[in-house]
Amino acid sequence: MDGQLNPSDFVGMSFWIISAAMVAATFFFWVERDRAVGKWKTSLTVAAMVTGIAAIHYFYMRGVWADTGTSPLVFRYVDWLLTVPLQIIEFYLILAAIAVVGAALFWRLMIASVVMLVAGYLGEVGTMEGATFSVNVWGAFIVGMAAWIYIIYEIFVGEASKISAENGTEASKTAFNALRLIVTVGWAIYPLGYVLGYSGAGSPEALNIIYNLADFVNKIAFGVVIWAAATSSSATETA
Repeated sequence: MDGQLNPSDFVGMSFWIISAAMVAATFFFWVERDRAVGKWKTSLTVAAMVTGIAAIHYFYMRGVWADTGTSPLVFRYVDWLLTVPLQIIEFYLILAAIAVVGAALFWRLMIASVVMLVAGYLGEVGTMEGATFSVNVWGAFIVGMAAWIYIIYEIFVGEASKISAENGTEASKTAFNALRLIVTVGWAIYPLGYVLGYSGAGSPEALNIIYNLADFVNKIAFGVVIWAAATSSSATETA
């Protein structure tokens, strides 16, 4: 194989389309930094980093799929291990802009996100042919789900939610509420892909299509929410 995509290969085409979309989003968020004020500039910079890192990995993942027809598992999880913690940092930046936030909250959310990803990776790699270790795919799934549920708890009823409710500005509350909706609804696409990919009726094609869709929705939507808050009139007034 020479890395050329077959026009009938919908999975491969989805890798290419999302690569281009991530590049476009990165350029947009970076340019729009000039319209942001105060600490919102940092938030938009992080949003651009998320889509930029994803774009690089998607170009590589497209190549792996085109050349081998196998899931680019390692590249995907390296991407997630870099970008998901950055998305967690977005929550912290929003809260830190409006109140004094203890480092403990940041580390709780960060550790939960890493546990979620590592569990998923071990579960998926452990099922691969020739794997040097064996991990129960559903045991790993349960651990990852528990970490995700903890993140949801923290941003809906835990310390993070209370800080936003008590100290937030109009712009920060709008961004915080939208981001936690993405984490709840948007991130739910990932376990759906995991289940469909590793159930009896699963396939690598279905797994990658769903993961690609989830990345497209979540990474770009995350940035759009930050951009909308960073360039809103209320953000300007409270900078």
